[in-house]
Amino acid sequence: MDSVTRYLQQMVPERKSWMKKMEQFASEHRIPIMEPVSMNFLTQLVRVKQPQSILEIGTAIGYSALRMNEAYPSAKITTIEKNKDMYHRALNNIQLHDKLQQIKVIHGDAIEVINKFKKDTIFDFIFIDAAKGQYKRYFEAVQPFLQREGMIVCDNILFKGYVVNQHKTDHVRLQKLAQKLRTFNDWLSTHKLYHTSIIPIGDGVSISVKIK
Repeated sequence: MDSVTRYLQQMVPERKSWMKKMEQFASEHRIPIMEPVSMNFLTQLVRVKQPQSILEIGTAIGYSALRMNEAYPSAKITTIEKNKDMYHRALNNIQLHDKLQQIKVIHGDAIEVINKFKKDTIFDFIFIDAAKGQYKRYFEAVQPFLQREGMIVCDNILFKGYVVNQHKTDHVRLQKLAQKLRTFNDWLSTHKLYHTSIIPIGDGVSISVKIK
């Protein structure tokens, strides 16, 4: 951890006890959730954007969905999780916080679920935090359901720095995944329908705003 990252972590506001408990559970069970600095950034984006409808791809234990709800309680959140165990764990966590009216959890493959959305389904804000090798497919699938000036945020976009330097690891699978993400970043940064910025905090976060 470099000095800038340590400094930014110190600047993250004190989290509520339920947030710390979920973070500890995720750490103990090696469940990937958004890093504190990145999560603070995501929730700030939600506060600024004040979206009426949010789509999340990759629920895990429901941590980020609950954090987005806490940041802007008026938003209706739809979140998709492929892993059955994670789906049930997320449901339990969201029910514990009495947020089932605000957060709808769907079990299934994200592409298949999105392809079944009604044509008039519209989201103001989309958060992608799932299988990194599938980011381009997810992004293309959700485009028809994002309103003009809507925002798509992707996490893990720099993937531990491997995207910049694939040879930081000898693991071939990680190198291939890093190359897929780099290809996605190149594609996204030149996309004519979006203004995109990549922010080097946490594991890397991209922000794309739809312009047409």
